[in-house]
Amino acid sequence: MNRRIWLASCGLAIAAAMTGCNSLPLEPVDPPPQRPDRVLNFGTLYSENCAACHGERGQGGAVIALASPVYLAIASDEVIRKVITNGVPGTPMSAFAQSAGGMLTDEQVSALVNGIRQWAQPGKLAAVQPPPYAADTPGNVQRGPQVFQMYCSSCHGPDGKGGKKAGSVVDPSYLALVSDQDLRTIVIVGRPEFGAPDWRNDLPGHPMTDQDVSDVVAWLQAQRVRYPGQPYPEGQAGSATRGGKP
Repeated sequence: MNRRIWLASCGLAIAAAMTGCNSLPLEPVDPPPQRPDRVLNFGTLYSENCAACHGERGQGGAVIALASPVYLAIASDEVIRKVITNGVPGTPMSAFAQSAGGMLTDEQVSALVNGIRQWAQPGKLAAVQPPPYAADTPGNVQRGPQVFQMYCSSCHGPDGKGGKKAGSVVDPSYLALVSDQDLRTIVIVGRPEFGAPDWRNDLPGHPMTDQDVSDVVAWLQAQRVRYPGQPYPEGQAGSATRGGKP
């Protein structure tokens, strides 16, 4: 009789144990997803906010390469922070900071600035000094065509409308999408991912001076039409606007 009671007790214990095991999760529970405004990993932030235009690891794409040693030599942390925070009005570069209508916190903007700065390679420009990010003196629009002929026409054609190596830089649609600072930055930094040299190598052995850069940018600015995409009365198609771009 005692043996029967013992067997029954064992059976109940085993059944209870099996029921308890079945109540346990079969797989570990995933941690709750991280709130988007708490993400501070540079790789994640860059991939989700910057890579589509600037390329993976800043190697360039639709727009300039942020990892370019020349770009990081002329653009300070303050400049990079300002562009990320406020964007560039009139261009596809929108504001990313919450303070300017974007989605990123100040801490996330700082994480992007610090991560981009880590790509700098100061030793690559140790022996040369590029023109400054911002112009020291106004450009001379009358001298601009001469500078363009010397440094740019071999790729972009004598009138800037395109050549065998590169496309037009005076196309109204292009000029409507870039700011004055974009133009200056591209002239200095180049687009090496597309074979476009920086300020040192447009004319080997004769790097562009700050004034050369300012003059050619002034000429390019003067090629902007006043209202891109709109019809013009005869004789006004080349009307230009200055100072309207940041």
